[in-house]
Amino acid sequence: MTTSLADHLRALPDESLAALLQLRPDLVVPVPADVSALALRAQSRVSVARALDGLDQFTLQILDAARLTRSPEGATSTDQILAMATAGPHPPAPTAVRAAVDRLRARFLLYGPEHDLCVAGGIDEVSPYPAGLGRPAAELDPRAAALCADPAKLRRTLLSAPPSARAVLDRLAAGPPVGTVAPGALEAPATGAEDVLPPDLVNGGAPTGSPIRWLVEHRLLVRMSGGRNGTVELPREVGLVLRRDAGPLGPLRTGPPVVSGPPREVKSVDSAGAGQTMEMVRHTEAMLEALTAEPAPVLRSGGVGVRDLRRLARGLGLDEPTTALLFEVAYAAGLTGEMELTGAATTRYGGDQQILPTGGYEVWRAVSLAQRWEQLARAWMSMPRQAGLIGQRDDRDRPISVLSAEAERAGAPAARRAVLAVLADLPPGTAPTTDEVLELLDWRAPRRARGRETAHREVLAEAATLGVTGLNALTSYGRLLLAELTEADERGDDPLGLRSDAESGDASTTVRALDGLLPAPVDHVLVQADLTVVVPGPPDPALAAELDVVAEHESAGGASVHRVTTASIRRALDAGYTADDLHALFRRRSRTPVPQGLTYLVDDAARKHGGLRVGSAGAYVRSDDETLLSEVQADRRLEPLAFRRLAPTVLVTPYQVNRMLTALRDAGYAPVPEDASGATVLARPKTRRAPARTAIGRAVDPLATPKLPMPRLLGVVEQIRWGEAAARAARRAPAVVRGAPAAGGPAPVSGHGDALAVLQQAVRDKALVWVGYVDAHGATASRLVRPVSIGAGYLRAEDDRTEMLHTFALHRITAAVLEE
Repeated sequence: MTTSLADHLRALPDESLAALLQLRPDLVVPVPADVSALALRAQSRVSVARALDGLDQFTLQILDAARLTRSPEGATSTDQILAMATAGPHPPAPTAVRAAVDRLRARFLLYGPEHDLCVAGGIDEVSPYPAGLGRPAAELDPRAAALCADPAKLRRTLLSAPPSARAVLDRLAAGPPVGTVAPGALEAPATGAEDVLPPDLVNGGAPTGSPIRWLVEHRLLVRMSGGRNGTVELPREVGLVLRRDAGPLGPLRTGPPVVSGPPREVKSVDSAGAGQTMEMVRHTEAMLEALTAEPAPVLRSGGVGVRDLRRLARGLGLDEPTTALLFEVAYAAGLTGEMELTGAATTRYGGDQQILPTGGYEVWRAVSLAQRWEQLARAWMSMPRQAGLIGQRDDRDRPISVLSAEAERAGAPAARRAVLAVLADLPPGTAPTTDEVLELLDWRAPRRARGRETAHREVLAEAATLGVTGLNALTSYGRLLLAELTEADERGDDPLGLRSDAESGDASTTVRALDGLLPAPVDHVLVQADLTVVVPGPPDPALAAELDVVAEHESAGGASVHRVTTASIRRALDAGYTADDLHALFRRRSRTPVPQGLTYLVDDAARKHGGLRVGSAGAYVRSDDETLLSEVQADRRLEPLAFRRLAPTVLVTPYQVNRMLTALRDAGYAPVPEDASGATVLARPKTRRAPARTAIGRAVDPLATPKLPMPRLLGVVEQIRWGEAAARAARRAPAVVRGAPAAGGPAPVSGHGDALAVLQQAVRDKALVWVGYVDAHGATASRLVRPVSIGAGYLRAEDDRTEMLHTFALHRITAAVLEE
């Protein structure tokens, strides 16, 4: 008789039991009360499914071999498993089969000695068809069982099957063995009545009727009586005969598929990835600046509208999916957030919030390019959202928008980790194709990869866009980033995620590796005669801020190009620069002589700047140059402003200052605004920022369980052992103490007064006594205790097993029996 799983677990040492809990961490959430509860949970459907999800394809096939070789008593052996696994034309190495069996035994999906292995309960419920084979014919139909009992007759019947029927058999033999067909396929004329049918061109012209009906009548398929109409199943014996060329388990592959693509140079991969990181950071910064200038309103239903996404995409020169990805990553990194609109103002969509950069954006801009990229990449790895869904339709046929709840996918971080882990396990520089990556995922965890091909393809595309991969291979810094995140998860010493990723403040290994690949930030420019400013590398934050004010951005790349224009000089003057400040700026930053044309442009713009003084009256214009005011008043382009001369040096208009400033500048004038005291008002814009948000930290997989370190697992094992001892002690308690009628043994004392007398005697004699009581939940419990004192309505006693002092209310005690 085979031993139960609970008995096997009881016989394990603490270290082996802790190793099981480490491989299957879901077993400790919550901590089982005793070993029996642990065994019951280990064979539950949910726990078994999680354990199977982490197994590779070969190990699952070996588990199927164990299920197929079970005796009627439910036992098998390693030798039987090895015999079935090596029965195919390309048998695996016996060591590989034994290693797979060891993996299954370590997770207690198989348990027992090698000559008497048992399959854990719950596996047949999770996967009803081992190796894609159906149930034995004896369980399906007696007539099919009689056919399968005669191997020669079974082969003859298979050879006589029409081609269309044989195609159905081959399809079901590959698995799964159950198929659903139209009810008419089973109601077609039976064999012998084909003369009423038209010729069947597929089978050589002779009318043969329905192939499904032919297979059912010849007992090669069994119609399932408990299922829906048109459901048939292929008996296991028939499937094994059809698999005689491939083996009973199908093709076996002990290792992952081989990548056929030629390896690439690691330096080329890193260079391509580093270039993409620069582009990704630049586009993200440009998008955030665009949101600063024009925040995106939040839809009433949540998320950002398609119109705003298209506006950002046009401004960045990117397609909408890439812009949506950058938007999602920036939000996950805490660089953007929602801000409530004040008063009764609402957006054109009816919402009352806007998306714009947070205060963390200013901090992000001030750090190095590698640090900026790392913050974005970590946010992408951890965000529980699938950006590839944006633009598609949801269940209600509505488009999924950026930041909407419909794009949330709790399993997205795990999918990204799985895809990058496949690339990380390959030698550096290996560049598999997308199909090869999907094949590797299907071998490593077929149950998890099934049905997620689209999500995995999106992960590969996003990784290339963000610069995590280059030339289809994982970059060196991407490999370091994945290793850091994996190590933080496996360390398990911060289950709540409260600890900072970089408490010391030093740059991570990922940042240092990427810094070595990126060109060093430059603090100088090359000013050319055509007033273009070339930045020979990524500018440092101070230089980038100055160029944003004094020049117009024209092109990006390894060396970005800016152009100094009259408008940019006027913008710098409006921001508070003087002509001397601008001359000093260009002399300090330029490694080439400052062109004379640039000097003239600055001086000419500065001379004209402020020639007009603008205030509000509606608005007024004043100037010491009366001729200039006369020219303005007579200018036909300014007639809509309806200027009126109040004094030789003052003009007024009924319109607001901003409209008048725009009209004057469009007409070629260079006015400056002033306040009520006559002081110049600087035009440096006040940027609005959303409330600060923290970036997404460690990814939280709702289906995953925390991985505990070995010391904590040993503590859990000790708690389970205590619970097991308590359960054994409870089983030893007299029946009356447990609330059951006594069946012999010492005479119980069930009266309350008699129970008190027994307890008082036990206090005097310091004797052990079984106490039955009702707990706070109304349940009956029992303990073996040594009474210490009785008083004030309470019994104080020491638990004989835990040596802990407990207090019992006397009115809750139901019985007391002395221990013999």
